[in-house]
Amino acid sequence: MKKHIVLIEDETGLRDNYRAALERRGYRVSAYADRPTAWQALAHALPDLAIIDVGLGDEPEGGFTLCQDLRHLSATLPIIFLTARDSDIDSVHGLRLGADDYVTKDMSLEHLLARITALLRRAEAWADALQKPDDILTRGRLTLNVDRMTVAWDSQALDLTVTEFWMLHSLVRHPGHVRSREQLMEAASTVLDENTVTSHIKRIRRKFSKFDSDFDGIQTAYGMGYRWNAREV
Repeated sequence: MKKHIVLIEDETGLRDNYRAALERRGYRVSAYADRPTAWQALAHALPDLAIIDVGLGDEPEGGFTLCQDLRHLSATLPIIFLTARDSDIDSVHGLRLGADDYVTKDMSLEHLLARITALLRRAEAWADALQKPDDILTRGRLTLNVDRMTVAWDSQALDLTVTEFWMLHSLVRHPGHVRSREQLMEAASTVLDENTVTSHIKRIRRKFSKFDSDFDGIQTAYGMGYRWNAREV
């Protein structure tokens, strides 16, 4: 069965180009020009992946709103923001709302398709894992349920996105070992630029800090990447 991708883009030419490219790659594509129309369809049936433009018609941040609404329906739906705005502020804001990736419209179609493939592959792997007995990973005050993709710090649940979960999992598997940004991308089965990886790490730290203001579990190895603090084991 073909994977179903939903594309929400208000520029007709771009929407048609992306739809055609995705359909040539064997995907089933539903395309919408505005947030209300898209939400009416998505509220009843979720796709395998959503690509959302940030600015939709007369809603400059309609894509952000739609992403939030979709995250309430599913914590695991792969979501990619597509936008002409190439700024760190937009990127971080999008990730805070639960997007898995963030790409600009000047990115090549091949690059976008690679990211789509990676996110869909990750979603399939997670669905397969749900059929197995729960795999629990404990590191001191931290508990990860690998199969249910849940995280707890001092028994308090943290709400992580799929990308954030697998990046954290990569770090805590081998405390003290440095993981490069490329290795974190590979662990999360996605393709991101270095700034986006950094944004994910900052967001994970903030979530821990809400429960523990002295949290120092994720350390920066300058010029190399990140590691899980071995003292937290």
